[in-house]
Amino acid sequence: MPDRGAPTTFAALAEHAKALAANPYRPRPDDLPAPLKALTYDGYRAITFRPGASLRLGAHFSVQLFHRGFLQGKRVDLFLQPPGAAAKPVAYGSDLFDLGPALQGRTFPPDLGFAGFRLHYAFDAARPEGQEEFLVFLGASYFRLRGKGQEYGLSARGAAIGTGGPGPEEFPDFTAFWICEPEDDARTVEILALLESPSLTGAYRFRVTPGDPSVMRVEAALHPRAAIPRLGLAPLTSMFLHGQNGPGAPGAEPFDDFRPQVHDSDGLAVATHGDRLWRPLVNGRRAPQISAFSVDPLVGFGLLQRERTFPAYLDVQARHEARPGLWVTPEAGFGTGAVQLFEIPSREEYMDNIVAAFVPAAPVAAGSTLLPRYTLTTVGAEPVAVVPETLARVVSTRIGSAERLRPTTPPSPERRLYVVDFEGPGLPHESGAALAADVSASAGTLVGPVVEFVPQTGGWRLYVEWRPPATRPPGDVVLRARLMQEGRPLTETWDAAA
Repeated sequence: MPDRGAPTTFAALAEHAKALAANPYRPRPDDLPAPLKALTYDGYRAITFRPGASLRLGAHFSVQLFHRGFLQGKRVDLFLQPPGAAAKPVAYGSDLFDLGPALQGRTFPPDLGFAGFRLHYAFDAARPEGQEEFLVFLGASYFRLRGKGQEYGLSARGAAIGTGGPGPEEFPDFTAFWICEPEDDARTVEILALLESPSLTGAYRFRVTPGDPSVMRVEAALHPRAAIPRLGLAPLTSMFLHGQNGPGAPGAEPFDDFRPQVHDSDGLAVATHGDRLWRPLVNGRRAPQISAFSVDPLVGFGLLQRERTFPAYLDVQARHEARPGLWVTPEAGFGTGAVQLFEIPSREEYMDNIVAAFVPAAPVAAGSTLLPRYTLTTVGAEPVAVVPETLARVVSTRIGSAERLRPTTPPSPERRLYVVDFEGPGLPHESGAALAADVSASAGTLVGPVVEFVPQTGGWRLYVEWRPPATRPPGDVVLRARLMQEGRPLTETWDAAA
């Protein structure tokens, strides 16, 4: 660990991570007591932190802690970092928690430690006592962030190693955190973290400002122990079960669900200079699928939840319409590469089956140093300032049979109708405007595109029929479309997997 007699700084933590990378990886001991290891899901959820034991951070923040147990067995070391003084370890005590009926009357040793922590903040300045949870670090290098009025949904990660590769994925762990005590009236809190795995060590600095939106500035110093063919920077992880396009993949089994849609994110947006791409998410393939979107340079990317009305979901408890998107704005250390989207077939709502991350074009060499800096911003209803809005956006994608006048039973798979709605800045607001569709397909043919004004929404709609090739190529067929006026693009590029 950095010098315990001096304040812990990001620079000192980065040097410590570099020193660790020069030595073989040492996994943390499997020291979870048997009663905690034997907990069921419900038994672990019954363990609750006592709010009265919350650690105050200035006037506007507080910290609550997660107990170890069940799937959250690994210990993380927690420290409070006072301004200008040495860090102080946060001591475990069984009395900090209500351990629930399964562990009633038990106590655990003071070196048990914690599984993670969560931060609370008073979003309403008029009610400083009404603090709400807005940030959680729990499990591997996962963390969740939400803005005012939002529900937790997708997660971010410190790093992703080998996602979608031929071998097993490696999940680095945040093994220690330093929560920096802010000045009394500060509205931003800083967290330092140490990341460790067999292939990588790293130091992280998170500067978090909760609000509407919540903003997290991330700075990292990464030191690979080994060559990493596919390192994901700023990775995002989410859930997509079913949405506007039904089960998603051709031939996928439909969901027998009263809810029209179930997802934490419904698409990936990738922005480069002069263009922005929108890829609706897909479930139901027979095997996982990786899609790569080359960027040079990357302006930003995010997994977003664009459908934000209750009737689209009809789930009173889950409130999918209030789940945030996360937008990544790179500041340094990204370079040439691709945003990769990894989609895993899933029938389970609790499973995160979507991963998006920036992957550098060149494999990461052992002994090198990477210094990525980026900002994460929570996204609700668009338009929002953080997502470049020079182009109108895709707001819905719907797919059905093209045999509307003389339908067959079952509908012919050789004729599929795609209906794409666009809204946003730059689109004309009258039906007489001359808009054209620029469409393409990597296989098969897109036939008869029609563009029309939608007076009910003030947006524009594209109808286009896709006729598959006689022999489908392996993997996805990529369909693309955008709306044009006098040769100038007015919308982002709709990029769908058929």
